[in-house]
Amino acid sequence: MPLCVFDIYPDGTAEVPQDESLTGPGTYRWWHFDLADPALPGWVAANLPPIPAGALLQPETRPRCDRFADGIILNLRGINLNAGEDADEMVSVRLWVDSDVIITVRMRKVFTIDDIRRQTEADNPPPTTADFLEVLISRLTQRIEQEVVKIADITEFYEDDLEDETTPIPKDLSETRRRVIRLRRYLEPQQAALDRLIEINMPIIPEPDTLRIRESANRTTIAVEELNALRERLITVQDEHDLYVARKQARHGYVLSIAAAVFLPLSFLTGLFGVNVGGMPGVGSPWAFTLLCLGMTLLVLVLLVLLKWLRWL
Repeated sequence: MPLCVFDIYPDGTAEVPQDESLTGPGTYRWWHFDLADPALPGWVAANLPPIPAGALLQPETRPRCDRFADGIILNLRGINLNAGEDADEMVSVRLWVDSDVIITVRMRKVFTIDDIRRQTEADNPPPTTADFLEVLISRLTQRIEQEVVKIADITEFYEDDLEDETTPIPKDLSETRRRVIRLRRYLEPQQAALDRLIEINMPIIPEPDTLRIRESANRTTIAVEELNALRERLITVQDEHDLYVARKQARHGYVLSIAAAVFLPLSFLTGLFGVNVGGMPGVGSPWAFTLLCLGMTLLVLVLLVLLKWLRWL
């Protein structure tokens, strides 16, 4: 059934309960499940109202925060630290929070939840459900900030490379832009969900905890703003590289156009004097080829002077 379940007591201790009741004798009872558990749908249907039960079982989620009766439906996203998976493919955690029970459901391993689990096993659990939320949100936000800093460092490296126009476009630039897009996809609704959470006036989240959650919400807002700035900076980097390529192509096209302008008359002359018919001048003169070459050389000089006078060169 559950991946773990603990009764949290007021003295800061925690123990694994022996009964299967939704709540226990402590301050609150924490249940943690895997969404793939086939017994989970029946358990939540037996212990929760239909709406929060359905929210815990949704296969696809987006960050949300809604009040239901005396509890809170909360979906959050965290950085994916699972081996072989992309960090920006954020993992979800579904929560039902009441004054005396917390239910968390995951689809993939959420390392922040595992941190709280180890902390609880060491008899150092969050003492209340509000503290649990504050610790969870704070640690999720911390890992998000670390990921944003990594992208910011990569972006700064790209910008430094722009000083040397001969540097080719980074091969992973488009992937970095996709990382920003994927993070923004979840962090913007997560920012809204946290703003909603701190606005909920409920006894299970007293004022001191609300202030701490507000700080995490503010950090999430800063992360979203930084991602917006990184998106624009990465677009600028891409535009600079595209502009350099366009200028290089234009310069090559310009050189080819000048060459065509010079050699087109010469091609006409060589084609004209290469006609194999009678009556061509100079056929019997040994100096005819020399004079033709000198004439074409003079024509090239005249064309170059003309192009220079027209400021095409």
